[in-house]
Amino acid sequence: MTARTHLRQSAVPPAVAALLKTLHEAGFSAYPVGGCVRDLLLGRQPHDWDVTTNALPRQSEELLQSCRVIETGVQHGTITVLAGDCPVELTTFRGEGGYADGRHPDTVTFGVTLQQDLSRRDFTIGAMAWDTEKNCLIDPFGGQRDLQNRLLRAVGDPDRRFAEDGLRILRGLRFAAELGFAVEPETAAALRRNAPRLQSLSPERVRAELQKLLCGRAAAPVLREYIEVIGVVLPELLPMVGFAQNNPHHNRDVWEHTLTVLENIPAEPVLRWAALLHDAEKPACCTVDAEGVRHFHGHQQKSAETAEAILRRLHCETRLIADVTELIKIHDIRFPATVETATRWAGRWGEKRFLQFTELRRADTLGQAHPGEAEPYYRALRAAYDEAKRQDACFTVRQLAVSGDDLTAIGLSGPAVGETLRRLLRLVQGGTLPNERAALLAEARQQE
Repeated sequence: MTARTHLRQSAVPPAVAALLKTLHEAGFSAYPVGGCVRDLLLGRQPHDWDVTTNALPRQSEELLQSCRVIETGVQHGTITVLAGDCPVELTTFRGEGGYADGRHPDTVTFGVTLQQDLSRRDFTIGAMAWDTEKNCLIDPFGGQRDLQNRLLRAVGDPDRRFAEDGLRILRGLRFAAELGFAVEPETAAALRRNAPRLQSLSPERVRAELQKLLCGRAAAPVLREYIEVIGVVLPELLPMVGFAQNNPHHNRDVWEHTLTVLENIPAEPVLRWAALLHDAEKPACCTVDAEGVRHFHGHQQKSAETAEAILRRLHCETRLIADVTELIKIHDIRFPATVETATRWAGRWGEKRFLQFTELRRADTLGQAHPGEAEPYYRALRAAYDEAKRQDACFTVRQLAVSGDDLTAIGLSGPAVGETLRRLLRLVQGGTLPNERAALLAEARQQE
């Protein structure tokens, strides 16, 4: 990823361009700033637009009466302008006092210069503004140079930046993971020194940054290098580090195995959380046999329980918690890659979870002692599933050609109805009975 050296006016959405024009024509300065400028320099189209201006919030609101305005943080100089389909966070140039609560500035001062405003931002790659009228970059802290060098550097004194808001520690690691950047040495040292500040952050803020970090393309290298920082908020990971498996199936310690799984699984939250936590309880479940071989009986269930505790602590969504924990419970199940078994397991778990299982099974094997087995089994399992779909396989009782009402009509009642439907499903999935109404009813009548 090579940073650009120029910006294109055409990259500004029409609604944002109109907002800038309105402020300029009223005699105010206004500049796209922060992440949207960084993304444009990286050749990406921004999803979010931030604009900084010397207009006070009330002045901006008066000028932008044709737009819907939300006073998201007006006491700190910020309003959100719904410009067409593009929400714009519009913030007045400001200086800030201390951060007694480690999150919000104690005082906010308006009337400062653009450079003073940029000096309060966390990292140099987000401390750039774009003068769209002159089409020039305003970059007082070397953000463009750091983009070119793929380097994450704090603006000014990194200890001060992290003391102002401890979340910046995780934001820094998240940016490193998303962008594949290295952290500048002084900034990296300050990240480590200030890691205890993470203990005072709200679970929701921690979760948001951790999840983005986990889904970053360089998540594994960042976790490897900064595990002592991440361990402040996820202490359950620390016992895995350096814990040798001493097992014929494994040639890595638990932590390195985990990172390899993470590197080889799609960047989706459920899959990345499952990869991170699937073996979390191996150290606690470890036993050693007479030959010195280590075994980890029951680690699947225990790891699922630990994963549930972690995700609940971080206030994750109930659906995500259920998906992650169920995947961890089943991640070590092995079965032949046939149409029959693919149909049966996809029916038992649901098709979405079955496909997630195949991804975790593949990544898990790639992290073991015989990674060459991963791709053939994965391809065979997916081919078996695809063939089952092609054959219009019956995954659940709802897909049977008969219903509970049909069985009731031939004289079955109570628990026998459900038991018979499940028996019919097994027969259909096993290929011994066609999924046809007449054949199913004939088989069901034998239950009467």
